[in-house]
This record gives sequence, structure tokens and C-alpha cells, in this order.
Amino acid sequence: MSDSWYERTVLPYLLDFSCGMKPIRKQRMKVIPQASGRVLEIGIGTGLNLPFYDPARIKSIVGVDPGMQMHRLALKRSIAAGLKIELMGVSAERLPVADASFETVVSTYTLCTIPDPVAALKELRRALVPGGRLLFSEHGRAPDENVLKWQTRLQPYWMKVAGGCRMDRDIPALLAEAGFKAKVESRYIPGPKVLSFHYWGEAVAA
Repeated sequence: MSDSWYERTVLPYLLDFSCGMKPIRKQRMKVIPQASGRVLEIGIGTGLNLPFYDPARIKSIVGVDPGMQMHRLALKRSIAAGLKIELMGVSAERLPVADASFETVVSTYTLCTIPDPVAALKELRRALVPGGRLLFSEHGRAPDENVLKWQTRLQPYWMKVAGGCRMDRDIPALLAEAGFKAKVESRYIPGPKVLSFHYWGEAVAA
């Protein structure tokens, strides 16, 4: 069983199931309905955010994800949600979009996987119009020392089965390093503690 076979045939459905569980859906509902205007969503994956957009507030959606094997499910969900989307099979570190071309950018359960999250966030800042917002919900670095130790111990094994996902990224620090000023809420949500400490909110260019 090669990694390419796993990533092509198993991982999309595994991610779709795990990222579609009720506690995660509740997190999506906290941020996605706020999106408006021209929207850029990175890590759109199988389109799990699409049911939570308010079509009356949305002018257009561009979805970015290098995992093109997931695009079919995203397109299916866009039709069900009554949204027209454009999909790009690229990584977020180098986005083929013009400067200041989106009112809203969205990142949910994506910064954990991107190899260079600061580069991706800088691209999102570049893509935003002045005053535009980044809406985000991400799991990441736990504040409790014992939980953080387990995140570190399990990380090498977790990455292999979860598409490169990292448990321990410090989301507020990444946002600040990329030049964002963020309003961040955080807490544990139901689930294994190594995966369930969440950060969410909105950010604008500092």
C-alpha cells in the first residue's frame, strides 16, 4: 500500500468524516456565516464549510486545495448549497490571485497541514482588500504542559496518517508573525485533548 494510494483513495474520506463531526461543525458555524463579498477559502478540501455560507452575503468563492482528489466532493457540496465556486489545485504558499482582490479569506483546519503556514498567511494578507477579514478556526498548541508533551510525542506518527497535520502549531503566534492583528478565542472542544484545543476568530492586516 503506497502513500499515493492511501492519499488518493482513503485520506479524503477519512478527513471528510473526522472534520465533519458535530463539535467541528459547531466551530465552522461560529465563523463561516460571517463571510461576505468575494471570498477566498484555502484548504477547501471536500467543501465542508460550504453549507454554512450565507448565499445572500456572498458574491463569489474561490477555493484552494492542492488535494485535487477532494475537488469532486467540494463541487457536489457547492451545488447542494446553491453556491458557485472556482477551485484551484494549488498550495496556499503561492496563490495565483491578484493583490487586494477579496473581502474575506477563510482558513479552517488548514494551517495545521500547510508546510509553511506563515508564507500562506502572508499570501492571504496580500489577497485581502484594505480592511478585509481573515476568518479562521484551527486546532493547535495546547496550553497545558502535559497535553503539549503528548502532542510532541504523537506528532511523527499522526502526520503519517493525517496528511501531514501538525497538532502543536501556535496559531496566534503564526498570525502575528504574518502581519495580522487578530481577535482570538480559544478552548478545548469535545474530543481527544491532543487534537481538541481550538483557536478561532477574525484577523485584519496589522
